[in-house]
Amino acid sequence: MIRTIILLSLLVLSGCRESDKEGKDFAFNIPEPRETIEAPDFRIPVYDFQGLEPLLHREDGTTYIVNFWATWCAPCVKEMPYFEQITSEYASEEVQVILVNLDMPRMWDSHLVPFVEERNLRSQVVVLDDPKQNDWIPKVNEGWSGAIPATLIYNKDKREFYEEAFTYDKLKQVLSNFKS
Repeated sequence: MIRTIILLSLLVLSGCRESDKEGKDFAFNIPEPRETIEAPDFRIPVYDFQGLEPLLHREDGTTYIVNFWATWCAPCVKEMPYFEQITSEYASEEVQVILVNLDMPRMWDSHLVPFVEERNLRSQVVVLDDPKQNDWIPKVNEGWSGAIPATLIYNKDKREFYEEAFTYDKLKQVLSNFKS
């Protein structure tokens, strides 16, 4: 019994760590990943949809901006600075940006890691690696065709899905609807 309690305590604590090495750790306050992409200054957790899904349904005082993107998607790359700007501007508020990368595993080291490093991303980055898109896409949003960029913005009171690229002004305006 005591061994079970200790094991459960360790699992809970490991999932709630803020950072356990110098630099960024993109694995804070989220479920335990299936695996982790290691880089010199950060880690990126990798999930299947079952592991990612809890991030899409939190009911605390935070507004979540969950952007689905890939390094090979030009509109995704173009809008990335706007999400980063929101992360910076709302750092002291209850707003969290989660960048859900959809690159294929063979691209993680050659494309994703350099992308995060070169742009010094501060938003939370996670990878969704689940080949059953036809199963999980409608769970994110019934009307989603699967095209990216796509963004889910939600809090405990409101939930909206956008299958489009954002400008900074539109992103800020949409976010203001969640803050009021």
